[in-house]
Amino acid sequence: MTKLYVATEDEIVNGLVTDIYFIRTKKILKEKKIKKKVRMEFHTTSLPKGYEWAVYAGLEEVLHVFKGKPVTVYSLPEGTLFKAGEPLMIIEGYYDDIAVYETPVLGILRHYTSIATKAARIKKLARDKKVLFFGLRSLHPAIAPMADRAAYIGGIDGVSGYISEKYLGVKPSGTMPHALIIVFGDQVAAWKAFDEVIEEDVPRIMLVDTFYDERIEALMAAKALGKKLYGVRLDTPSSRRGNMCKIVEEVRWTLDIHGYDYVKIIVSGGIGEKEIVELRDIVDAFGVGTTIAMPKSIDISADIVEVYEDNEWKPISKRGKLPGAKQLYRKRPGLNDFVGLMNKSKPPSEEYIPMLKKYIDNGVLVEKLPSLEEIRKYVLEQLSEIEEPEPL
Repeated sequence: MTKLYVATEDEIVNGLVTDIYFIRTKKILKEKKIKKKVRMEFHTTSLPKGYEWAVYAGLEEVLHVFKGKPVTVYSLPEGTLFKAGEPLMIIEGYYDDIAVYETPVLGILRHYTSIATKAARIKKLARDKKVLFFGLRSLHPAIAPMADRAAYIGGIDGVSGYISEKYLGVKPSGTMPHALIIVFGDQVAAWKAFDEVIEEDVPRIMLVDTFYDERIEALMAAKALGKKLYGVRLDTPSSRRGNMCKIVEEVRWTLDIHGYDYVKIIVSGGIGEKEIVELRDIVDAFGVGTTIAMPKSIDISADIVEVYEDNEWKPISKRGKLPGAKQLYRKRPGLNDFVGLMNKSKPPSEEYIPMLKKYIDNGVLVEKLPSLEEIRKYVLEQLSEIEEPEPL
C-alpha cells in the first residue's frame, strides 16, 4: 500500500520512535525489578572542524515530549550558543521512564541544532544583508515547519515554507520559479502576470536569468515594472555562472546607469559560506537552501552521569566521559564560560550566571517559554558579541 512513511506525533511522544535496544532495556529492567533514578546529561564532546560554537535548538519540542511524564528537565534556554564539552540538558528520573526517549530527544536536538547553527554562521557572515531560507526541497516534507523554525532560530530573516505560517506565524518569502517563466514562454509576460495577480504587499522580485544574459533580463524587468520593481534575483546555474562577482557587478552597473539604482539584487543557488563572503559587499540579499538544510552534524550525545543511591547523588559515567551532573556558567558579552558540578562548584566571579535552569519538574512545565521571535533575537544578540567565523 502506498503511503507516506512518517511517524505520528503520538508515536513519538509515547516513545515508539526509538531504537530497539531501548525497548529491550526497558523490558529487562521491568522483569528484574530494577528501578534506579539517574541524571542523564546531553552534551557534545566536539564540534565539526572549523566550528568554535553551535546554536542550541529544539528544546520546545523536547519539552513537549516530556510534558506529563515523571521526569525533571534542566536545560540551557533555546537559542543559547555553546562550545564543545558544555552541558546542554539534564534529564532526571527513573531510567526505565527515560530510556526509550533517548533516540527521539537526540534526534530533535541534533537536527534542530545542526540547522540552526549553520543558519547562524551564514547570517553572521552575511552581516547586514538579508538571508532567506529556501531549503525545503532538500528535505522530507514532513519536517518542513521544523526546518524553517530551526533556520529562523539561527537568525535567518525569512523562510519560504507556505505551511510554516500556520505553525510558526512567520509570513513566507519567495519570488518565482523558472518554470513560471518557461510556461509563459516570455519573461516580460510572466513578470507582468506576477505583478497583476500577486498581492501588493509581496515585493516584486523578478527572476532574471531564464533565457538571456542576467544583465539584459535585469534591464528588461526594470523597464517592464518601473518603480514597482523591488529587486531582481539571480539564480544562475553553475554551468553558466563563471565569476559570480563580475556578473553581479555587471548587473548593478547596468541598472544604475539606466536610473534603476533602487532595484536590489538577490542571489540564490549554490550559496555557501564562502560565496556569502565573496558577494556580501555587492549583493542586497541571499537565498540559501541546501547549505543550511543539509549542514554538518552537531553530534550531541547523552550519558548517565549520576545515580541516586543511599539517599544521595553519586557521580558515575562510562569511560571517556566526565561523571557528575554539570552546570554551565557564563559571563557576557561573549562566550566566557565555566563548567562545574551542578549545585557544588563556584564560578570565578559573581559575573558568571548559571545557564541551565529547570524547565520541567516531575512532568510539569515550570518555566515560561519564549516566542520564536524572542529566541531569534536572543541568538542575534549573542552573534553580535562574537567574532565572525572563518568561512568553510
